[in-house]
Amino acid sequence: MALLRASDYERMLDLVVEVLETDAPESVWPLMAAHLREAFACDTVIFAELFLPRQSGRAEGWAPENLGDSVRDIVERRMRQRHPLIAYLEANQQRPVTMTQICEHWRHSLWRSEARRDFGTTHQMGLPMPGVPGAVRAVSLGRKGDFTDHELALATRIQPLLLSADKHIRELRRVREERERRSGVPALPHHDLTPRELTVLGLLAEGLTTEAIGRRLAISPHTVNRHLEKVYRKLGTNNRVSTVLLARGTGLVAG
Repeated sequence: MALLRASDYERMLDLVVEVLETDAPESVWPLMAAHLREAFACDTVIFAELFLPRQSGRAEGWAPENLGDSVRDIVERRMRQRHPLIAYLEANQQRPVTMTQICEHWRHSLWRSEARRDFGTTHQMGLPMPGVPGAVRAVSLGRKGDFTDHELALATRIQPLLLSADKHIRELRRVREERERRSGVPALPHHDLTPRELTVLGLLAEGLTTEAIGRRLAISPHTVNRHLEKVYRKLGTNNRVSTVLLARGTGLVAG
């Protein structure tokens, strides 16, 4: 196995610390996706959980922004096309792998040409995520250029952290559901706010204007408004007042 560098261990430690400090389950996967994009210089990160006998499942993706519902269409198409990673997972293979390792004709494949068309990526790496009976699960990374032996070694070390973070998400959800059951406060529907969107939402709840939020985060008012539009869409609101009231009532921000 290729030797890892000190910076690789620093990245892994940073990921562990950030995950453990996060108490919102919907923030963990976006956080991990951001770390994976940086660690592997990749353009896309997709997490998929597939139940193949009934051709169903769930998926989340970032490229680098959240892909929303479109990622489900991509994953469903890959199931129909029998993407090589699916066969690899069905064979109960658990080591990270690149598609060029398991598909001799990857360079001329339909999967590669579609990924290049959609995201500009030409190579993929899969990190299996076993642990759910009846499902095949993996994180798929996409980028221009193949992955090196060193990056495969890094993926092998990061894989257990992803599995632990996935368990952490489930435990956070269990704790939240138990707290909501006891308090009688209704659960907030899954919203998948990114860490940056949660930050913008928190500043909005503090009463800051768009310009003030932009100055605080060193971004333009236009970028702030784009974040707010996504917050509104994910929470099902359409203005600042209703958004802040919903966020406070469900514990997304302090009351």
